[in-house]
Amino acid sequence: MKFFERIRNIRLVLIVIAIVIAILSLVTSNILITDLQKEETNKMEVWAEAMRSYNQADETVDLNLVLKVINGNNTIPVIVLDSNGNVQAVRNLGKSYDNDADSLQQIKLLAESMKASHKPFIINLEEFNDYIEVCYDDSLMLKRLAAYPYIQLTVVVIFVIIALFALFSTMKAEQNKVWVGLSKETAHQLGTPISSLMAWLEVFKESHTDDELLPEMEKDVKRLQLIAERFSKIGSIPQPAPADIACAIGRVVDYMDRRTSSKVCITTHFPNDDIQANMVEPLFEWVIENLCKNAVDAMNGTGNIDISLGTSDDIIIIDVKDTGKGMPKSNFKSVFKPGFTTKSRGWGLGLSLAKRIIEEYHNGRIFVKESEIGSGTTFRIEMKRLK
Repeated sequence: MKFFERIRNIRLVLIVIAIVIAILSLVTSNILITDLQKEETNKMEVWAEAMRSYNQADETVDLNLVLKVINGNNTIPVIVLDSNGNVQAVRNLGKSYDNDADSLQQIKLLAESMKASHKPFIINLEEFNDYIEVCYDDSLMLKRLAAYPYIQLTVVVIFVIIALFALFSTMKAEQNKVWVGLSKETAHQLGTPISSLMAWLEVFKESHTDDELLPEMEKDVKRLQLIAERFSKIGSIPQPAPADIACAIGRVVDYMDRRTSSKVCITTHFPNDDIQANMVEPLFEWVIENLCKNAVDAMNGTGNIDISLGTSDDIIIIDVKDTGKGMPKSNFKSVFKPGFTTKSRGWGLGLSLAKRIIEEYHNGRIFVKESEIGSGTTFRIEMKRLK
């Protein structure tokens, strides 16, 4: 449990660090872009002043410096309008415009867009009792710099997502190998003592024919065989076969009735018609048995377990409800994670294994339908019904 909590905490810390780095990157980029915008605004102020000097100059004024400033702007888009809104000059618009009406109209619309993003410079022409407006926009380089951090972050996020997906896929594949290897080894290790017990049981049958304990011993040996078969099927790729859901649940209930206290009452609610499904019976029975055992533990050996079977369209619905201590909603998904347990004993693998069996071997799903602290929990299994 602590190991898996540690992994989740490390994952959370890494996500927080990534978010902090992204925020710092964006803040730093915005600061740099703001500084560059101020610099371009200052340049445009100088350019506008040069335009004022050019428009008010007479033949005695040296315009070399003024023209150098005006012609030196090769990056910032500029549109100069007169007091009537007519286009007087354009610069660095990125494409050529003809003097036809359509092009002029496009330039006027572009000038309005520039005014919306940057306050234009007003140049008063006192000699002519008139004025002109210098409209400008961010340079192409500045726009690229403004977009670059977001493009960079997008690429990084996509890369991280792909990397995490590959990592989790690899981890899941390794986990599956561990499950399969452990299951095969468990089935193999159980096989030898079970065979020996079966042989000894036959010997006892011959020498103690009337012994009342022999039937119970035989049931326990068969139980061990069933457990070994379950592990063997998990460690392989079993082929599902049509089977009656109610019969499979009934076998589990009969077994649990014999193995639990009389203070635990297990009731079933089955429809009159047969409900068939493609399933691996030993593994499906293991899931129901696991849910019942968890319910008994949650009720501390006293209470009711209600198992209902029904259908909705082509879906089989199985609800296992207990009157145990319940759980908070925050644990609804966590209970199926390996290592999660609220008990002082146990490995916390039962529900994780149940989820694997239902989803991977039966193409269904299992989840906590509802739970209330002090009132109990209902687990639901959904599987496809055979017609």
